[in-house]
Amino acid sequence: MKVLIVEDDPIITDGLKIALTQEKYEVDTSSTMTDALHKIADGVPYDIFLLDVMLPDGDGYQICKAIRKISRVPILFLTACDDEIHTVLALEQGADDYIAKPFRIRELIARMKAILRRSGRVHDNGGENSARNPVPDDHDGTIIRIGKNELNLQSGRVMRGGEEILLSAVEYRLLLTFTRSRGQLLTRQQILSDMWDNAGDFVNDNTLTVYVRRLRKKLEEEGDAPIIQTVRGIGYRMDA
Repeated sequence: MKVLIVEDDPIITDGLKIALTQEKYEVDTSSTMTDALHKIADGVPYDIFLLDVMLPDGDGYQICKAIRKISRVPILFLTACDDEIHTVLALEQGADDYIAKPFRIRELIARMKAILRRSGRVHDNGGENSARNPVPDDHDGTIIRIGKNELNLQSGRVMRGGEEILLSAVEYRLLLTFTRSRGQLLTRQQILSDMWDNAGDFVNDNTLTVYVRRLRKKLEEEGDAPIIQTVRGIGYRMDA
């Protein structure tokens, strides 16, 4: 399981590298946005990214945006900016989770493992490598049409007009939640319970609105019939 840490504080980087190596992760590091973008462009197959927001030559949001153009590999932000604006901005750029400094290393590792499980990547302490694609459900091999989009459960890809729509791990899991209950009203709690781990320690209900808005933006174009309907005060329903 390979992780890229993008962090300009060498003390934090060294501490994370030691802790994650002990957990059987293969750790790569970058201290600048430029170096991180070079590694991403080189096609190194990382399983998860840990991104700091403030970097000497840019910020983690730009790195996140670059990753999301080519991949939905999980992204977790590490930052001292613990406020709603920065959280929403990170999620809007395609991040899967967000943890504020200072953080407890055990909490960070727990969040990483939760994200990897939700994305279909499996990590254990024996160091087994992950599956590179989300695990399909019992409908393996079938195509599900969602409006003008096609979801292939075997490959985990969403296509529209021959072009792939890149979704983050959380966006993909949210789409699966809606497609399994098409036409049914889902409360916010039902959606969160399906998307996240049972413990729910790391769930922020306020971010669900961001995920839904982001998914709509990717699945719907101007003139399309709405795919995900908001039922005010209750939750959502997929009608397409």
